[in-house]
Amino acid sequence: MKICHVITRMIVGGAQENTLLTCQGHLEKGHDVTLVTGPSPGPEGELLKQGVPDGLRVVVFPELVRQISPSNDLKAKKKLIEFFKQEKFDIVHTHASKAGIIGRVAAKAAGVPFIVHTVHGLPFHKYQNFVSNVIYILMERYAAKKCDRIFAVAKAMVDQCVKAHVAPENKFKVVYSGMHLEAFMNAQPEDELRQSLGIPEGAPVVGKVARLFELKGHDDLLKAAPQLVAANPEIRFLIVGDGILRPKFEAQIAQMGLQKNFIFTGLVPPSEVCRYIALMDILVHLSLREGLPRSVVQGMAAGKPVIAYPLDGTPEVISSGTTGYLIEPHDTENLIQNINVLIRNAQRRYDVGQKARERVANLFDWHRMADILEKEYIHGLRLKGVLPPEENHTVKIK
Repeated sequence: MKICHVITRMIVGGAQENTLLTCQGHLEKGHDVTLVTGPSPGPEGELLKQGVPDGLRVVVFPELVRQISPSNDLKAKKKLIEFFKQEKFDIVHTHASKAGIIGRVAAKAAGVPFIVHTVHGLPFHKYQNFVSNVIYILMERYAAKKCDRIFAVAKAMVDQCVKAHVAPENKFKVVYSGMHLEAFMNAQPEDELRQSLGIPEGAPVVGKVARLFELKGHDDLLKAAPQLVAANPEIRFLIVGDGILRPKFEAQIAQMGLQKNFIFTGLVPPSEVCRYIALMDILVHLSLREGLPRSVVQGMAAGKPVIAYPLDGTPEVISSGTTGYLIEPHDTENLIQNINVLIRNAQRRYDVGQKARERVANLFDWHRMADILEKEYIHGLRLKGVLPPEENHTVKIK
C-alpha cells in the first residue's frame, strides 16, 4: 500500500512518537510510506533530528502550521490536494486537530480512496472558552464527513466525540498508542546519572515527564511542594522536559526557596527518558488535558506507582489503589497524602509498580498498534474495491 501520514509538526511529543512508530511499523511490512509535516521549531525539540526510520520519505510544507492562520491554511490545503493527486496514495492518515481538518478535506478533494484520522487529544475541552469550543466542534464535524474511519488513542476520546456529535460511534475505533516499552521495563537506576543530576543517595524522587506548557499540571505540583519538603526535607522533584513556562516555574521555586529540591533536566531524547524514570520512586501526571498520556504508560512499564488525574484516557490504564492512584484535579491535599504514604512504604511502591507493569506490557506494544492499523487499511481498501476481496492479506495482531 502507498500510505501518507499528515501532521502539523514533529516535535518531541506523544502524538508525534505515535505517528513515527506507525510509519516504522508499516515500512517494516514493505509498504511505501510518506510523512508530510510542517516546520517543527520550539523548546520541545525536533523528533526527526533524533532519527528517521529507514525508507521513510519526509516532506515539509512550510504552510502547514499548528496555529490558525487563514492564509497559510488555504495554501496548505491547496498544496496537499496537488500533492495527493500527484502521488496517488491509497491511504491518507491524518493526526491531531489542525492537520486532521486540512488534511482530510484535501484528501477528499484529491480523491484518495481511503481516508482516516487519529484523535490524540481533543481541541475542545472544558478549560477552553465557549466560542473556541463551538468552532472546533463544528470543524471536527465537518472534517469527520470527509474521512472513512476515525481512530482514538483512548475510549474516553470516542465518548467525548460522540457526545459532541462529531460522528456516530460506529465510525470510531480505539487503537491504543504504541510505544517502545522494552527499555522502560528493563531500565535500572544508574548511580552515575543520579550523581550528575545532584540527587543525594537515598533521597526520595518524585518525577514528572511533560512539556513545560499550559494545562500540564506543573502548577499543582509546585503548590504541593512546600508541604512535601517540610515532611521530607531530602525530597527531589525531577522535572523531565522543557517548554516556554520553565522561567516562570524556576522563578516560583526560587521565591519559595526550594531550588535544591527541584531538578530540571531540559530536553531529553525519547530514547533516554527511561533512564530518568528509573531514578524516580513515584511518577505524577497532573495534566488537565491529554488523550492517553504516554508518561503514565511509560512509568507503569518501569514499575513505578503513578499518581494522576482521572481525565481522558488515564482511567483506562490506572485502577486506583491497584495499578496506581487517581485523585481529583487540583486536589493538593490528596496529592500530598498519596506521595507521603508512598515515600514511607517501599513495599507498597513495589507492589503497585509490579501490577502496573503487568497492566501495560502488551496493551501498548507499538508493533501491535501498527498491525491493527494495517488491518484497518486493508479492510477499508477492500470495501472501496481497491483491493479485491479474494486477495489474501493476513495480518497477525500481536
